[in-house]
Amino acid sequence: MRQIDLKEHREYEYRLSTKERDLLLNEADRLGISIQPVIGEPDLYTVRAGSIVGSMEIDGLSVLIEPKMGIPQLISLACYAMSRFKPQRELFDYQDELALPDVLALALASAARRAFARGILHGYRVEEEALYTVRGRIRFDEQIRRRFGVAPPVEVRRDEFTDDILANQLVKAAARRLMASELRWPTSRAGLGWVEGVLDNVSTPVFAPTAVPDMRFDRLNQHYREVISLSRIILRHTAIEAGRGMSRASGFLMNMNLVFQEFVTQALREALQTPFLSFRERIISSLDVGGEVSLRPDLTWWDQSGCKFVGDVKYKNLTGSDVPQSDLYQLLAYVSAANLPGGLLVYAQGEVSEKVYYVRHANKRLEVAQLDLSGNLEDVLSRVDRLADRVDALCIAAEV
Repeated sequence: MRQIDLKEHREYEYRLSTKERDLLLNEADRLGISIQPVIGEPDLYTVRAGSIVGSMEIDGLSVLIEPKMGIPQLISLACYAMSRFKPQRELFDYQDELALPDVLALALASAARRAFARGILHGYRVEEEALYTVRGRIRFDEQIRRRFGVAPPVEVRRDEFTDDILANQLVKAAARRLMASELRWPTSRAGLGWVEGVLDNVSTPVFAPTAVPDMRFDRLNQHYREVISLSRIILRHTAIEAGRGMSRASGFLMNMNLVFQEFVTQALREALQTPFLSFRERIISSLDVGGEVSLRPDLTWWDQSGCKFVGDVKYKNLTGSDVPQSDLYQLLAYVSAANLPGGLLVYAQGEVSEKVYYVRHANKRLEVAQLDLSGNLEDVLSRVDRLADRVDALCIAAEV
């Protein structure tokens, strides 16, 4: 299989056949890449990766996009964003050259071994069926409606003690999603095969990336927290398998824009000690009097009186220190629609310089902040605490 190795927001030159070029062009949007011919070279192309990382296999062509930050760091941020879970560093103690899907596969198998060693979770599930020998409670209403009171078979309802429950379904579905990727290390695939074998009796529902179920943990299922967090990341950040014409594509991709936004939102919510419904992405109001232009900032904070803070999260690859004017216009629209004196733009460190803009004739304050993602998760969360102080200050200004 031909391999195309890229890194987030970097540019590379590859010689591509017409078929390879067309395959990449067909999946360019999904991969977040751009392809441009090199002038004077008929089969040489410049391939630039964007903010999508992971891998995809397209009809004999394997594309790998490596994240700018370390893979353990990326997974730690995603775990916290999804489940407020802080994974241990040793969970990702693997070779540096491994690709993101391979690391996730090894981490999932390792977490599953630790969880299953303390016992596979079981639970009760209500089953309704027609039996020739009675097990459970007879459903007299259904017996009369369907069987006219004649037996057998008998309509019954019973509680089945089974391992086919949501927790195990999430783990098996995640393993199966990664198995669809072209894993480059045999141990990765072997670990996923072991997970599927242990959960052989568990069904595999289809979980949409935008509707991955959450789980509550207690003393009975706490030992599953690690493996569930990883499973939800895998299911949330889209493993794909689709066909377009005569070619098929499968793989695992993570959108760094989405990961960064979800992490900042979750971390700020925890730092501010506010519930989910009070601090989240939400429509604030319409920009115009007629209500035709709706606005939905990434960050909003609400209380009984209404919206008291708006902000937006940006994960970009900016070459200069200046904030894009379009981002400032966007934030100005948010604070104007919410009738607030100011708002906050949050970038990953290194993208722009921190600054405060005072809007002429509008009496609005537009703040620009950076979040340094280097170091371990605890380091990053301590920096989020300082970011939360700025959010608090903007809320106090709104109350004056």
